[in-house]
Order: sequence, then C-alpha cells, then structure tokens
Amino acid sequence: MIRRSRTTPLLLSLSLVLGLAAGAAADVADPLTTDLDRILGDPRLAASAVGLVVRDAGTGDLLYSRSGRTRFQPASTAKVVTSAVALDGLGPDYRWNTYLATTAAVQGTELTGDLYLRGTGDPTMLATDYDDLAAQLAATGVRTVRGGLVADDSWFDSVPLGTGWAWDDEPYYYSAQTSALTIAPDTDYDSGSVIVNVSPGVAGGPAQVRVDPPVELDIRNTATTTAGGDGVYVQRAHGSNVVYVGGSIAPGSWPHASYISVDDPTTLVAGLFRKSLAAKGITVTGGTAFRATPASARVLATHRSMTLRELLVPFLKLSNNMHAEALIKSLGREINGEGTWPAGVRALESLLPGLGADPLTMNMFDGSGISRMDVLSPDLFVAVLRSARTKPWFQSWYDALPIAGKSARLEGGTLRNRMAGTAAAGNVHAKTGSMSGISGLSGYVTNADGRKLVFSLMMNNFVSSVPRDIEDAIAVRLASDRAGQAQPGVQARRLNTDKADPRQDLECSWTKSC
Repeated sequence: MIRRSRTTPLLLSLSLVLGLAAGAAADVADPLTTDLDRILGDPRLAASAVGLVVRDAGTGDLLYSRSGRTRFQPASTAKVVTSAVALDGLGPDYRWNTYLATTAAVQGTELTGDLYLRGTGDPTMLATDYDDLAAQLAATGVRTVRGGLVADDSWFDSVPLGTGWAWDDEPYYYSAQTSALTIAPDTDYDSGSVIVNVSPGVAGGPAQVRVDPPVELDIRNTATTTAGGDGVYVQRAHGSNVVYVGGSIAPGSWPHASYISVDDPTTLVAGLFRKSLAAKGITVTGGTAFRATPASARVLATHRSMTLRELLVPFLKLSNNMHAEALIKSLGREINGEGTWPAGVRALESLLPGLGADPLTMNMFDGSGISRMDVLSPDLFVAVLRSARTKPWFQSWYDALPIAGKSARLEGGTLRNRMAGTAAAGNVHAKTGSMSGISGLSGYVTNADGRKLVFSLMMNNFVSSVPRDIEDAIAVRLASDRAGQAQPGVQARRLNTDKADPRQDLECSWTKSC
C-alpha cells in the first residue's frame, strides 16, 4: 500500500518563510554584482572565456569575482607583471650602457687594432646616440682605426623572436627582433624597426623613398607619383631586409610613413655606426666582424640610457613590446647570468612572490604578452596591483599607466580616446591589451565614494571585433559606484561580428592611431 505523505502546517510555514527570505535576498542582491553581471552578459561574450576580479586596493576585500583563478591569454596586460617585476629586480634607476672599447694601443691619431661596439640591450638607442659615441672617440684624437669594427651583441643570446610569436607578424614593428645592439627610429623608442617614408616625386615619375634611421635596406620601389594617387604600401619580405614599396601617391601629398621591423638589427647598426665614424672624420681600415669584447678591453666611450623609471612612460603608455623583451632578457642576464628569454622568465618567477603572486599559477614565455602561450589569471593581476602599492617605485609606475580620457598622447596612452566625459576619465589608470580574440584591462580606479579599487578584466575567444566598450562600461561602473546606485551610459552594445580589418584588434598604439 502506498501511503500519501502529509505536510504539517509547521513545515508549510517554514517553507513559506524560507521562500520569502530567499526572494527578499534576491531583491536586495548587491547592485554592483547585478550591474557587472549585466554588462558581462553582452551577447558578444556568449561562449567566450571571461574573468573579472575587483578588490578593495587597501583591505583586499573581494567585491566581485568571476573566473578569478582561471588562466587567460593576457596580450599586453602582461606588461603589468613584467614592468613591476623589472622595477623590483633591476631597480627604477637601472640603465643600459653602450660602449666603445679596444685592446689595442693608441699611437698619435691611430688606434692600432680593432674597435669594439658593445651593446647591453638599450632599447632607446637612436642614430644620434651612435653619432655621439663616434664624437666621443673623435674627441680623443683618434682619426684612423688600423683594424676592424667588431659589433658585440653577446650580452643577449642570438634568439631574435619569442616562443609562441606569430610568424606572419615578423615584418611588423611591434613584433621586432630583440638584440643587445639595436636602434630605434624615433622617441617612441620602437627598437629594431625603421620608418620608411614615401614622398611624391615629379608628376609621372617614381615616388621618393627615405629610410629613418638610414640603415642599409634593399628597397625595391615601384611606387609612382600620380594625380589622384590611390595609396602606397610598404612590405618587408619575411626573413630578409628586402622591402617592397608600391602603389601611387599624388603630387603635393604629405609623405606616407610606414613602421617596419628589420632583420638582424646588429648588422644594420654596425653599418650605420661606420657612417657615424666617417662623418666624424674617423676611418676604419678593416671590415666588420661579430664577436664578444675581450674582458681585457678598456672603454673609450660610453652612452648611458635613460633610467627604467623614465622608460616606463613610453613603455606602458604606448604598450611597447620591445621594451618588455629587453627587460626580460636583462633580468635573465643580471639575475641568472644569461640574457635569454628562459633565464629572464626564471628571474621573473623568482621575484613574483615579492609582489604577492604565485608563479606556479601562471606561464609566461616572453615579457610583452604577444606569445600565444602566455597564460595568467585575474587573481594574479589583482595581487600584483595591490602589492605594487607598497613599493617605493609605485607612484612612478602608477603615473606611467595609461589614464582614461587624458588626450595627451604620453598621458592617456592607449586610453587617451576612451571614457572621456565619464567618471572614469582622469581616474582609471590601467594597462590595456588586445589581439585577435583577446582583450583585457587591468589597473586602478577610485569610486565616487573615494574607495580605491583594483580590478582585472580578461576576455578570450570572442569572435567579434574587440569589445572595448565592455571594458569601458566595467571601468565606468566601478568609477561611478555610489552605494550601489546604477549609473547611466554603461549599456553594452549589440552583437557585432565585423572582422573586416584585423588591425582593429591590435593595441591602438601599434597602429599609430592613438
């Protein structure tokens, strides 16, 4: 016989009370959580991987967490970790030195042996800096080098590109080769690259091409000067210094400037430096060789870079990949005696606990985050951001992060055109990061009640164009929080899967659009 269950009036009352209590709890759910959940509910993020962690910067109280321990590809937000570790491991006053040295004697105006040009990885070396080294040598009275020029880039290893970098990015300046002896074209300090300037010539004739700095490239120019010119292109052939320039440019047009990486920066620097010596009246009778400087060599001239503290501004504001890689290899050399990516990553991992983070929870293969093998978690970023506030170098680092809505290029950086006119403008200091299918924003914000927060948002595997408006909506919501009151203007956009221009997925500084 089946017995019917009977519910007592007491049980019914308890069920009713518990149900009402649960409903009341739902009605008073934390408004910040509700708003952040709503923003992250954007259809572009459906089936994507999304992590967001928000904590009180001082107390560490957790205000929001979604997939905080999950590891994501970080793109350029990895520079938060690299820069903080470099400041701890190398110090904010760290500099790179570039030397002229010799083991030979100077007799009158002659150096009776080889002249060594030795680099230690300075990513800020300009053509004028090599000119200055030549001028220093000329000031000693030397006019003839009775030997060869030896270019020494042995402070770093000979591996030019990072593990997990895309082979088809190799010609682009934001994926340049890392060398201990390198050159940058301008004061953005994009080391390992040049600017190819294409200007109109005589109507009906070829366009004019100039390379800055004037290193020796194989320029194959078919570009013409044509009324109504439809644009020019500049392409470097993979694995070479053959550069193709084509298309057309109208008479009277402004020059077209293309930034490209170069192959084997050390060799190009050696050729350029020979020109610097000649311009200062110094003749080198021998050829060019490539080997390490003997330990017994004496220094004839030195160029010292800016300090790491000063480099932070172009590095972080403009998301400079090559600065990150120079720092990683420098960490490897200074701490582990090897200027390699593996030695640098080992150094980074050994220093991470001092920044409140566990190295066993992440994998990094480079310093910039462009390796598709890098994986870090929002929890790790937030730990580093909180710990950095206790460091003596913090203010310089904080100021060097991009600042939302600050229109000056070296203030706002990659956030200069974002969040203007909102509570986040001038408030959010954060590192951006984006590549195809990857985007993130990690940094600091003070809410409207004066509470200082740290946050890390990481998004992977979306198939739309980069949803930066979602990042902005999160940041504005955090900046606008007044005791949980929802703020206007943070509604996420509708689904947009326009992928016509993959360059839009990159950091805006890499495309020179911010």
